[in-house]
Amino acid sequence: MINWINSGGDEPRLCSAHLDNVSCEASRCEPGHGQIGRSTRWRRAAKLGCAILLVALAAPFGHARDRGQFVNTNAELKAWFDGLRSGKGPCCSDADGSAISDSDWESKDGHYRVRVPRYGFMIYGQQQELVWVDVPEEAVISEPNRVGRTMVWPIYGYMGVTIRCFMPGSMT
Repeated sequence: MINWINSGGDEPRLCSAHLDNVSCEASRCEPGHGQIGRSTRWRRAAKLGCAILLVALAAPFGHARDRGQFVNTNAELKAWFDGLRSGKGPCCSDADGSAISDSDWESKDGHYRVRVPRYGFMIYGQQQELVWVDVPEEAVISEPNRVGRTMVWPIYGYMGVTIRCFMPGSMT
């Protein structure tokens, strides 16, 4: 009598509640027939739907934007910027590079060092900490600087910041 009460009495058993190889009705144990499978399926579908919704909501914030800051650039100068290459590959464009002041770069014993923001994004709209980064020899652009200002093309990754291209200005 005690086992009958502890087992739930006349209530149907769920297939996941089997102990010691106790069998239940075959129709309840087949996949897709019990309540357990149906609720699990809905939970999975809801989780997948939430994940897709979060990606869709976050996607517009990850796209590059043209704010019009280079709209008045000379076409010849823009083509020159687009063709710039260092030993590490193409520098991409003038929009990807940053002009830096003379106090944010230095040359010592033939090697360059630049001071750039630690992260490639704003943190709570605050000014970022600037860090000194050594410029690899292959990142230095050897052709003459047509714009006259020092420019750097940093790359931000999970290992920190590295320099893809560096074009010294008039200080050299």
